[in-house]
Amino acid sequence: MLRFTWIAGTQVTQTIKLEGKLLGPWVDEVRNACAAGTDSSSRISLDLSDLTFVDAAGEGLLFDLIDRGIEVVACSGYVAELLRSRALLRLFGSSMSH
Repeated sequence: MLRFTWIAGTQVTQTIKLEGKLLGPWVDEVRNACAAGTDSSSRISLDLSDLTFVDAAGEGLLFDLIDRGIEVVACSGYVAELLRSRALLRLFGSSMSH
């Protein structure tokens, strides 16, 4: 199960807190929430501190959102390691192909 909550922020930044498991069936819903909260005058950030599991589809979503400029402001140790491992694979993968 995944729960996401809009956390009161400033006019410039809005935060979405994700709790539970980020699985394929909820990827589009999270993507749409992030897209709905963005306009030219605001930024979205993610609080992943209570995210306990991320499947491959959820992991792809997180990297897509980060690549689009959405900032992760907090995360659990599990998610931090997941993001760090994937970032290292991207870094070494690109350097090994040269």
